[in-house]
Amino acid sequence: MLSRTLLVFLFLSVCSAGSSLSCRWLDHKFRQHSESSLNLLDMMVTNSTNTTEDAGVEMKHFPDELYRQASKATAEDKLGFIVQVLEETVVLFEEDHSSASWEENTVENFLNVVTQQADGLRSCIWSHGHKKNKKLHMYFKRLSRHVLHQMGHSAEAWELIRTQIQTHLMRADLLASSLLNIN
Repeated sequence: MLSRTLLVFLFLSVCSAGSSLSCRWLDHKFRQHSESSLNLLDMMVTNSTNTTEDAGVEMKHFPDELYRQASKATAEDKLGFIVQVLEETVVLFEEDHSSASWEENTVENFLNVVTQQADGLRSCIWSHGHKKNKKLHMYFKRLSRHVLHQMGHSAEAWELIRTQIQTHLMRADLLASSLLNIN
């Protein structure tokens, strides 16, 4: 009887450990990192003298449909989507941002927090061979090409990017919130 109970306990432990809904990192650390990354983005605008008026580039539509699809996906696919948003954000912010009036320390802290978020959430994904969303990847490539490159990595371009990323991080936070364990 004791061995049967132990077997059931082990089975339930393995199942709950593999479930993204019981991911300790998501339950305990994600919210903290999310708030930190958004605060750092706010600091960038506070330290900025940039304006977005007459930027000369039309912002591409925010990929609301991709977020709607992700919200209907499995827990693991939601996590994969959020991880991809975070990874794409890091790649974007690693481009030349010298024209932005941001303190380098703030940008480095932002990238570290976002990287920690991505790593933490990646540890919650059961199947580590999660495939990337091509449309989301293309959206971020367009931000790089049609905003940053077209505007010469100017302060105005970076302010447009910063506001887009802020929206992404808020939407990713909402998506992650739908996965949090309610105790």
